[in-house]
Amino acid sequence: MKLASLKDGSRDGQLAVVSRDLKYAVYVQGFTRLQQALDDWSFASSVLQDLSDALNAGRAQHAFDFDPGQCMAPLPRAYQWADGSAYLNHVELVRKARGADMPASFSSEPLMYQGASDAMLGARDPILAVSEDWGIDFEAEVAVVTDDVAMGVDAETALNHVRLVMLANDVSLRDLIPAELAKGFGFFQSKPASSFSPVAVTPDELGGAWRAGRLHLDMQVQWNRRVVGTANAGPEMHFHFGQLIAHAAKTRRLAAGSIVGSGTVSSRDRSRGYSCIAEQRALEMIEHGEARTAFMRFGDTVRIEMLDAQGRSVFGAIEQTVVRAP
Repeated sequence: MKLASLKDGSRDGQLAVVSRDLKYAVYVQGFTRLQQALDDWSFASSVLQDLSDALNAGRAQHAFDFDPGQCMAPLPRAYQWADGSAYLNHVELVRKARGADMPASFSSEPLMYQGASDAMLGARDPILAVSEDWGIDFEAEVAVVTDDVAMGVDAETALNHVRLVMLANDVSLRDLIPAELAKGFGFFQSKPASSFSPVAVTPDELGGAWRAGRLHLDMQVQWNRRVVGTANAGPEMHFHFGQLIAHAAKTRRLAAGSIVGSGTVSSRDRSRGYSCIAEQRALEMIEHGEARTAFMRFGDTVRIEMLDAQGRSVFGAIEQTVVRAP
């Protein structure tokens, strides 16, 4: 099934079930917020599935046309946003460009940071920035939403706690990162609000594309309407989502409604392009000794989407414009 949170003037939106073809939606009676459903998933999932079946069969009462422009993030406020870096090619390129070696530990233990989760962005919300000098960058990722996860869970068990899958644009302000990391205390100002796809889907909805804790579909990225990336999110994801969740839960439990990200989808196949500008700049540094591609400017747009084997949008598209903050 596919779920969305539609704008209703509240902080958390109104939970709706969306049809498989993303054409229609219906509000959920009894569970007005997605977090409520996640808190009682064993019961809520059956109610939501029945409604989804009825909607897809054309039997749902009070169905209406689905408008992605009315979507908030599926979870507009989340108890946890932990973003990993599961694609080693991305990490290797960025480090090589600045002359840093790849520590052996990076292949055995995931990198992860804890991001802001109090105000997630919807798929059509603007990317706000005060200055273009901040180095505004998009990062196309896959993310999952969990139910309650116990501390110390193993990776295979952790994979069973994935309840929803969605796309993310983990916006980064690249020119603020070096100074923050130099302080030895991690990201903060350089990682503003992330945005998410119009809908989140249950893993069963993905069929064979969801296997071994990875999503085997192409991540299609357009920057200013030009395709810049088509990397498949599955084959080169070094750490699967079970491993990422287990890493996040090593020293704490995760509450239902926690979001775990994959990090920037990346491929060693150069014909697949890039899912963030920093990776393209890293390649330019390695090949030419200087970065030639500028970061995003005010008015720039980014579109992030995945299509299934039949060419249908799975999650709907993230479509954002960079706007000067008031």
